[in-house]
Amino acid sequence: MEIKISVPEVVNLIKELQDRPSRIFEMATMNVQKDVGDYLTNLMKAELTHVLGREKYERNKGQANHRNGSYPREFCIKGIGEVAVKVPRDRKGQYQTQVLPRGKRYEDRIVEDLSIMYLTGVSTRTLSMLSRRLIGREISHEEVSKANRELTEAVEKWRNRDLSNEKIKYIFVDGVIFKMRLKYSVENIPVLVAIGVTETGAKLVVGLQSGDKESATNWREFFRDLKSRGLDAASVQLGIMDGLSGLEKVFAEEFPHAEVQRCQVHVARNVLAKVPHKLKKEVADDLRSIFYASSKEKADELYKSFYEKWNKVIPSAVKSLSQSIEACLTFFKFPDEEWISLRTTNIIERLNKEFKRRTKSMEIVAGENACYRLLAFISLKMELSWRSNPIGKVRPNLPLYQIYTK
Repeated sequence: MEIKISVPEVVNLIKELQDRPSRIFEMATMNVQKDVGDYLTNLMKAELTHVLGREKYERNKGQANHRNGSYPREFCIKGIGEVAVKVPRDRKGQYQTQVLPRGKRYEDRIVEDLSIMYLTGVSTRTLSMLSRRLIGREISHEEVSKANRELTEAVEKWRNRDLSNEKIKYIFVDGVIFKMRLKYSVENIPVLVAIGVTETGAKLVVGLQSGDKESATNWREFFRDLKSRGLDAASVQLGIMDGLSGLEKVFAEEFPHAEVQRCQVHVARNVLAKVPHKLKKEVADDLRSIFYASSKEKADELYKSFYEKWNKVIPSAVKSLSQSIEACLTFFKFPDEEWISLRTTNIIERLNKEFKRRTKSMEIVAGENACYRLLAFISLKMELSWRSNPIGKVRPNLPLYQIYTK
């Protein structure tokens, strides 16, 4: 067959490619999509031939079923985009193709990629805009959200997993607040978080549950849920927390064999909030000396000096410290190579900060299940990074933490 192309057509094509270089890729993609569509159509025709047991136009006596034309269908394939196919039919409706999944408009790998992008913080609106560039068609917000619902079952299984094989000796607890869409309103919903530390120093997120972090009742339910999933209360030696109202009392009741370590950073902030600006640096230095003393005896001695030095000058600040000093120094009862990790709730604060960073682009989390999906993904990713830095394996000469004095 002879194909004739005029010079003006060539000139126009070259000019178009110069103006829009991406056009050449669009043309190549269109050809690939057509070839793949034709290939899948032929594959399904061969499949129907196998089912019927004869070629097209071939007649066998006793065969009541026949070909019955075809219907058009579009299917999206990763790396290729949307392809048009013709799905053959049989007269009795017995044929169901195995080439393309039934009831799906795109392959599973695309769903997986969209889910991962969503979990890493890309909003559903952004995903919809990106999808046309990535797979050749725009996926609606509803389709993206529907794809992510498939993760809910796996997340719930992880969130409620059995803890009986995890020998947890320390627990860090805190809460983080998200803006969450619940039915017809947007509300600030707190999520309670617990990180467990095993006998080998490994850190694991063992609990994620919605609840008011100021509520003793919610914390009791949270701790009891951990125990109902197999957490051995007798093996827990220490709880690290920031002194939330009622939390320490509930923790002591639910884990009677455990000590309580109050976060030194939170205590320092509370003390410094009652100190005049011109004295903040000096008071902060004195606090640091107490918290980073070489022994409990030395810390007690430095606290006594702190009290004598500042009690008449800043009595409210000294009173604030005196109410927390014993709980701040509990870590001295544990191995000294673990002190730097047990002094504060920094471990869980970093996790909460990552939660906030990943959800910032979303502004509002679309419901409790969406929140748990995101938090589970971030938690598992953080656990991978923690593997190289177990508690008790850090250098003893790390720099002191910085107390903010502003």
